[in-house]
Amino acid sequence: MIARPALAGTLAALCLLAFGASLALGYAPLDLRAAFSDALAGRQTLPALVLVELRLPRALLGFLVGFSLGLAGAAMQGLLRNPLAEPGIVGISGMAALGAVLTFYTGLAGAFALALPLGGIAGAFAATALLFALAGRTASTTTLILAGVAVNSFAGAMTALALNLSPNPYAVMEIVFWLMGSLADRSLLHVWLALPLMLVGWALMLASGPALDALTLGEDTARSMGVRLARLRLQLVLGAALAVGSAVSVAGAIGFVGLVVPHLLRPLVGHGPGRLLLVSGLGGALLTLGADIAVRLLPVTPELKLGVVTAIVGAPFLFSLIWRLRRDG
Repeated sequence: MIARPALAGTLAALCLLAFGASLALGYAPLDLRAAFSDALAGRQTLPALVLVELRLPRALLGFLVGFSLGLAGAAMQGLLRNPLAEPGIVGISGMAALGAVLTFYTGLAGAFALALPLGGIAGAFAATALLFALAGRTASTTTLILAGVAVNSFAGAMTALALNLSPNPYAVMEIVFWLMGSLADRSLLHVWLALPLMLVGWALMLASGPALDALTLGEDTARSMGVRLARLRLQLVLGAALAVGSAVSVAGAIGFVGLVVPHLLRPLVGHGPGRLLLVSGLGGALLTLGADIAVRLLPVTPELKLGVVTAIVGAPFLFSLIWRLRRDG
């Protein structure tokens, strides 16, 4: 077990290094010092434009999206007391993706620049409303999981229906590529749209640490310690919807980050779900920034999608996790 401040500080320092590498690395060399100097002076030079319009939004979104996915994964695993839980298990990721797909399908995505992320955010809010309409605010953990599986299945079915009925094969290709997840060609507008909702979601989830620690002793014990379980579930699901819905709306569906990172870091913080929240967010940011750097460095044409890289990393980890759980009985 490592002291949480030391672990958080180490991860934050690694995130800073990865952020700098994300700014420095690209398909063409860039003099970062000259680019920052020109950007701060307001000069519209090519290095300043590349930095402000391309690389800075990509690096910022890599950190924000990864932090949201890692934090939400740790929060969901603590709430549901299920090592295989992640934001997708309660349908948030799927409904956010469906909201974005519907903007493609109806043509709204081309109407104005922020239609696509707004559609994703609307889908995440719809997931929260549908989840609690099905399960109710006082539902048990099992009922909440079943409601989440139902919401996720509905989102998957509607996404498949939209793809099936799409009259334009190019639109289908665009939707499929978007669903694979990417941080390419994003702007600071996407950052400003997602950041406020993410911050609110992070605050809701980070504030739940003591209650999640109490929940490890069982629901009855947690109630006796003053934890209001219905309020905790609403707080965490709403927090995850705000953070993950915003992430999916600007970056597409990026899987496995919320599942893999908490498992890697849990032994280092003594298995306490409250102590895991912040470090999982930083670990998720580090993994996402690293995967996005790998996407740009790999000599593959066309560029691999970010969700494909995280899936290639996450799927073998999931196999090993299931094998370990089976072996431990």
